[in-house]
Formats: sequence, structure tokens, C-alpha cells
Amino acid sequence: MSMYEKPVRLLMRDMVESLLTQPSQVISKDQVLKWFVESYPKIKPGTISAHLIRFSTNAPSRLHYDARPGEEDLLFQIDGSHFRRYDPANDPAPIHESSQVSVKHNAPVEDEEEVEGPSEFAYESDLRDFLAKNLTILERGLRLYEEEGITGVEFPVGGRFIDILAITPEGNYVVIELKVSRGYDRVVGQILRYMAWIAKNQAEPTQRVRGIIVAREITADLSLACSGLPNVQLFEYQLSVSLKKISI
Repeated sequence: MSMYEKPVRLLMRDMVESLLTQPSQVISKDQVLKWFVESYPKIKPGTISAHLIRFSTNAPSRLHYDARPGEEDLLFQIDGSHFRRYDPANDPAPIHESSQVSVKHNAPVEDEEEVEGPSEFAYESDLRDFLAKNLTILERGLRLYEEEGITGVEFPVGGRFIDILAITPEGNYVVIELKVSRGYDRVVGQILRYMAWIAKNQAEPTQRVRGIIVAREITADLSLACSGLPNVQLFEYQLSVSLKKISI
């Protein structure tokens, strides 16, 4: 249900018409946030940031938001904080299918300390997409965050992205960070930053925020780092394969 007469996707069109009056004009995310604060203050910063990606023709993450061809192909993302109008005559075709995303964007995580084995997900995105559809594996009643066409997959938080943002049956937020191989203690700072952003910019005062880290192997240093954090849980994933013989 929309907070105002128009859903956010239509308000985004109004914003574009209001702020981008010249073909080559560039606007910042801060300008967009200010426009919404002055005109529609109930809409959360995370929702606005996600819609900016949804409307940006060259943003790979828009695939998670089901951007409508033509209708929502309005912006071109210059960098993480600046946008201009999409120019169909000179800009690349809008991204609407995964085949349009470069291999580089989907490349395996490059980390000297994370060497993948045969029993691990090839890409972090594979683990993310699987868990996004099976969140009850982690916790009963857990569901993917969804609001006005925006999902919790790659949810934008201050120029970065949460792997999965979920909601409990009580309406509290759960930030989920994934590591395809080993989880090291440096991920603690990352997830705490994301949790703080959600608490400040997305959650209501009555909503709590906690975190979950999922990795192929939880290292001793990560376990130690989280031992004093009651609002962060650790999970290791395991894969199994079964075969079914087909009669010919």
C-alpha cells in the first residue's frame, strides 16, 4: 500500500521532471533525498535509493526490482551518487535481463583468504539467490523485505549493498551477509555498519535490527569477534546432491 496518492515509482517520475529540466543536467542522490524530504517525508531513504537504482538503465542491481521497460528507463547512473536522464540515442540499452550484465559484475569473489572448493557456491550471488527464496532455512517465519516493488536482495545502504534484508514475523529487520567460503572477523565491521544504517534510515523506533552472517566456514577469529555481540548470529552452510535414475 502506498503512503501517498501515488506509489513511489510514479513519484520518481515527478522528481525527474522537477529536477532534471535540461538534457545533460546531472543531479546527486542528496538532491533527490532532499526533494523527497520536502515533498514526501514519510518515504524512507533506503526506499528512495532503491528506486534510483530501479530507474537507472545501467545499474545491474535493477534486475532485482523488476524495472518496467520504457516506463522506468529514465535515468543513467554516472557513479554511486550522481545521475542524469537516460539518452536512448547514445547510451547502452537498458538492463532488463541477466544476460546484459557483464561477466565482470558476476565474477567470483576475489580474496586471497577465500579460495573456493568444489563443494562451495561458485558465486556469492548463487548463495544469495538461493537463500532469498528459502529464508525459513535460517529462521522460521523469516521473509524477504518487499515494499512497492523493491526487494531486500542487494538492498542499497549508503553506497553499498546488503546481500539480503529480511523481516521477522514481528516486523523486525534482519541484515544477512554472505561469504561463499570462509567468514573472517573483518565482516563484523561490515555487518554492524549495515545494521546501523538500517536502524537509522529505514527502521521505525519500535523495530529492532539484528544480523546474520552465513559462510561455508566460520573461522575462529569471526566466532571470537561475535561472541560479545548478542544481536549477530553465525551460520555455516552445507551442500548436498542427490541423484535420481531416469528410465529410458
